[in-house]
Amino acid sequence: MSNAVQNSMLTDLGRRLIGGSMNDEALMRATEDTPNLALVPWANVVKIGGQSIMDRGRAGLMPVVNEIVANLGRHRMILGTGAGTRARHVYSLAIDLGLPVGVLTVLGTAVAWQNAQMLQYLLASHGIAFLEPEGFPSIPHYLMERGAVICIGMPPYKLWEPNPEIGSIPPQRTDTGCFLLAEVLGARKMIYVKDEDGLYTDDPKKNPRAEFIPRIGARELLKRDLNDLVVERAVLEMMCNARQIKEIQFVNGLKPGQLTAALDGEPVGTIIYNDLETGAGA
Repeated sequence: MSNAVQNSMLTDLGRRLIGGSMNDEALMRATEDTPNLALVPWANVVKIGGQSIMDRGRAGLMPVVNEIVANLGRHRMILGTGAGTRARHVYSLAIDLGLPVGVLTVLGTAVAWQNAQMLQYLLASHGIAFLEPEGFPSIPHYLMERGAVICIGMPPYKLWEPNPEIGSIPPQRTDTGCFLLAEVLGARKMIYVKDEDGLYTDDPKKNPRAEFIPRIGARELLKRDLNDLVVERAVLEMMCNARQIKEIQFVNGLKPGQLTAALDGEPVGTIIYNDLETGAGA
């Protein structure tokens, strides 16, 4: 097939991409004209906190597992797992040894992997599978067949994790990985299950005067620059450019029914929204 025929089959954008620079701002803006396709708009991404839920063992995790099972016939769920205390321990050892950020990410990923496998075994009797990143194209099939699927929360950057502005702790961890999965799949909701009611002005475990924040915009929250956040800062930064996920929700997994309420669309816990998308007064 001649180049002339090939070019005639291309869209205008296709011809511009072939003949132009992908660093051209006008060309980059032109790529925004096509609507974003939501791949699984009926699915919910639910991140189970590592230190907040998984590390509590039976007392903290089993009520959440039972609530997930109770919702299998009502809501389809992609379940992501945090890493928790064991990752913090391995981070401290790796930093003490002078290992680079990418190596810390590999080690933290291994811990999130272990938690995902434990969650799989707890849900095995319901046919809920654990998918490694290479199996993510099969997520829709598992959701349609079994109602849920389990993934590790850590994004698969591993050695390619970018260095943070300060320190050596990987900046994009399990909160970020679950958000990115929800964004690329065009999920219905992104819910984080923690051991607190949501976002506070400070750590409520240490400061009893900390004020609860039920709803706030991502940009406003970044401007406040709070010392303690309920979510990784990287998630807030990514929300500012999100195409599909316009808000994220945080619920207390130690309070039975909060996860169900969030899945049902109730404004429980804290909601952080894209304030550029919805307007500052949303």
